[in-house]
Amino acid sequence: MKRTILAAAALAAVSLVVTGPASAQDKRLLIGSTSASSSQYGYFVALGQLINDKVPGVTASVAETGATLDNLRRMERGQVDLGLVTTNVVQHAWEGTNEFDGRAMKAPLLFVYSPAPQNVVVRKDANVERLSDLAGKRFNPGIRGSATEATAQAVFQTLGIAPDFVPGSTTDVVDQVKDNRLVGYVKSGAGEKLDASSLDINTFTPITVVSLSDDEAATLKEKMKDISVVEIEKAGEGIPPYTTWSFALAVSANAEMDEETAYQITKAAVEDETVQANALASQKGVDLAKLTMQYATVPLHPGAARYYEEKGIDIPEALRPTQE
Repeated sequence: MKRTILAAAALAAVSLVVTGPASAQDKRLLIGSTSASSSQYGYFVALGQLINDKVPGVTASVAETGATLDNLRRMERGQVDLGLVTTNVVQHAWEGTNEFDGRAMKAPLLFVYSPAPQNVVVRKDANVERLSDLAGKRFNPGIRGSATEATAQAVFQTLGIAPDFVPGSTTDVVDQVKDNRLVGYVKSGAGEKLDASSLDINTFTPITVVSLSDDEAATLKEKMKDISVVEIEKAGEGIPPYTTWSFALAVSANAEMDEETAYQITKAAVEDETVQANALASQKGVDLAKLTMQYATVPLHPGAARYYEEKGIDIPEALRPTQE
């Protein structure tokens, strides 16, 4: 695959550790991740290291990006080879709906690695007790270009609630919440726990997580079939149980990735028991193959499917690779 000038520059700029000097024969892969301030970025650094250690003839680097939407667009342009996607937005891309209306693209999945509850985190002193209290208030729906942002905006529109949405990166938003320039933001959880950026805010000013009401939950179940409504019992110390919406986090590949590379990357990730869990505590003991069969929304890459079939895993018909 030919690299664009932008991708080459990203490769040169990223400082992901590599296990040794790359040989002239090494295949170089660029992984699209998310904001470096997100706990998910650390996961993709670990995934890159795992690929470097376990996949012969491949050298991986990680690029900080705007998360799912940005990663999919970069895959489409051939600027990244694989990266973070969410199961709802990658389905939109595959079907050519929502953000991808009229311009469908294929980004086959390798594996799903974590459910992603979407937490409406607000300053406790903002006196926001329900989502409707956010109407007209300065509020960030997620980092610019991310699935969190797109999904949160769709959720609020579906519920008929109109905050004053303020875009920004995670770092900027965290600072603005601390400074009381924003009442809060929407942030993916680390499994069922709050993200590191939310915990960072909480060390500065107390936070709370706003719950969906029963009526709001029912509305989302009826009108937004690409997300789930979930109950979170223990997101963090001092945070009472709440109801919110969720999708899942996954790793998708550029459709041009060869079958053997996709097979080896999937094998390395699914069979790893330490590297990913050390980077993201919620990964400890997680069965990636099981999560993938439960949460995947688009067909698997042929290389990934070959790995799962060799392990005796029954792949649902909807997830079987498409025949071009």
